Amino acid sequence: MSVMTWPDHLLTLVEFDELPEDNSRRYELQEGVLQGTPKAAGFHQFVLTRLSAALDRILPEDWAVISEPEVVITRTYPPTVRVPDVIVLGLDRILERPTRFHAQDVALAVEVLSPGSRRVDNLVKRSEYAQAGIPFYWVLDIADQPRLAAHHLVDGVYKENFNGTGVFMTGEPFDLRIDLDALGTRIVPKRE
Repeated sequence: MSVMTWPDHLLTLVEFDELPEDNSRRYELQEGVLQGTPKAAGFHQFVLTRLSAALDRILPEDWAVISEPEVVITRTYPPTVRVPDVIVLGLDRILERPTRFHAQDVALAVEVLSPGSRRVDNLVKRSEYAQAGIPFYWVLDIADQPRLAAHHLVDGVYKENFNGTGVFMTGEPFDLRIDLDALGTRIVPKRE
């Protein structure tokens, strides 16, 4: 097993691509600075899988869900590449089989909070995603009862249009109804 040498300079997208493959961590670039975080804990992954499945069942057929993809937020130097927990985008873009996606591809980005990600997900990524023009941003807190904060981009700033537990319903970017409590249980409701 080779050990990766940590970069001593701001990386370009090409240099980021050339890093050795390492699935032991989640790697992102923040303004060219390589950041590595531990893989998410089991319950986090469980909820993430449930959310992806719930979205996949209710999305219109020309839309799709991807878990933990690389998304280029800023291409210009120094670049920013994030790995949202979930994104929703057009199926046509996925069928192109890109190695990573770009912010303009993403209709919805979702972050599931972890103990070490609260500040980054609620402040840093929220700001980055808004500046990149991602229309919808959700933050799902699973510390206790699943609580969703749903934001919609208005004039370059996210406005919160839901913050709660129970059932989340919206008509944007499409008609959705998600039982948030079911995300943390074994049973996910069937399509209505």
